[in-house]
Amino acid sequence: MTASAMPIKYRSALETHLSHYRALGYRYRGHACVLSRLGRHLGKIGAKDIDAAGYDTWCRSIANNKPNSRRKAQQIVRRFCLFRARTEPTFFVPCPFSMTKPQPYVRPVIVTPAQVIRMLAAADVVRDQSGPPMKAAVHRTAVVLLYTAGLRMGELLRLQVTDIEDHTRILRIRESKFQKSRLVPLSPSAQLEVQRYLRARGRFCPEQSDRGPLLCNRKDGQLHGYSEPGIGCLMRRLFDRANVRDAEGRRPRFHDLRHSFAVQSLIRIYRAKGDVQSALPKLALYMGHVSVESTLHYVRLVPEVAALASERFEAHFGHWVQGGES
Repeated sequence: MTASAMPIKYRSALETHLSHYRALGYRYRGHACVLSRLGRHLGKIGAKDIDAAGYDTWCRSIANNKPNSRRKAQQIVRRFCLFRARTEPTFFVPCPFSMTKPQPYVRPVIVTPAQVIRMLAAADVVRDQSGPPMKAAVHRTAVVLLYTAGLRMGELLRLQVTDIEDHTRILRIRESKFQKSRLVPLSPSAQLEVQRYLRARGRFCPEQSDRGPLLCNRKDGQLHGYSEPGIGCLMRRLFDRANVRDAEGRRPRFHDLRHSFAVQSLIRIYRAKGDVQSALPKLALYMGHVSVESTLHYVRLVPEVAALASERFEAHFGHWVQGGES
C-alpha cells in the first residue's frame, strides 16, 4: 500500500457504504469524493482506519475551506461512521457538537437585465482576443442559458447536443438534483442564441456536430466538455469585463444567475398582473425543485419586487387603509 492509498479496511467499508445508499437510489457523488479524500488522508498519515486522532488531523487539513463546506464534509463523515456503528457498536463516531458552526449563507447578487446586456457585449469582444476558438461562443451561450432558463451550473455542463429538442425549443435536463429530469422550454430569443451557437459548433467540430457535450472545446485533438472550475473562471472574467457589481461592489457568483432568473421571473409575473401564488408552483417545476419552499430560497425581496408588491397591495386594499389624522 502506498503512503497516499486508502487503508484496506477503510476502503472496504466505504464501498459497502456507497453500495448501500446507491441501491436506495442516491447518487452519493459528493459523499464519495469527501470520503475518498479522507481515506487518502488516512493512508498518508499511516492510519489503518478512521479514529478520533485521524479525524482530528483530517479536520485540521481542511481548516482553510469555507465554514459551511467544512461542516458539510464533517456531516458526511459522521454519517459514514454512524453507518459503520450499526454493525460495529464500538466504532468511533464524531461528536456533532465538535463540528464547525454553520455560517449565514452569502446574499446573492441579483444581476439586472442591463448588466446581462453588458455581459453579452463583453462576450462578443472575446472573439477578437487570443484563446480557444469557441471561447466567445461558449461565454455568450452560458450567460443566456443560465440567465434565461435558470439552469444549475452542473445541468449546463452536462448538456449534450442531443438534449436540445424540438428545433432548439426545449432542453432536456437529465437526472439532475434529486435525480429529477425535466423539460425546459426556451424563450424565442434564447432559441436564436442556441441556434447560432450550434452553427458555430458545427463549423468547429463537423465530425461531432450532432453529438457530444454542448459547451465544448478541443484539447490534444480531442473534443471535451468544460469543467465547473473552467466555466467558473470564464464567468468570473466576464463579470469583471462587464463590470457587473451590486451596490456594495460585490461580484456575482455564477450561481447568482439562477437567483437572478427567479427574481426576474417574479418581476415579470407582477408586471403582467399575474397571480403570484399560483405561478410559484410552475416556477418551482421549471427550476427543477421538489417543492415551492425550495423556490422561495431563490426569490428575493429586492427593491423592484417590493415596489411592485406595494403597488398591487395599494391597488387592491388602499381604499381600506385610513391615512392622515383621525
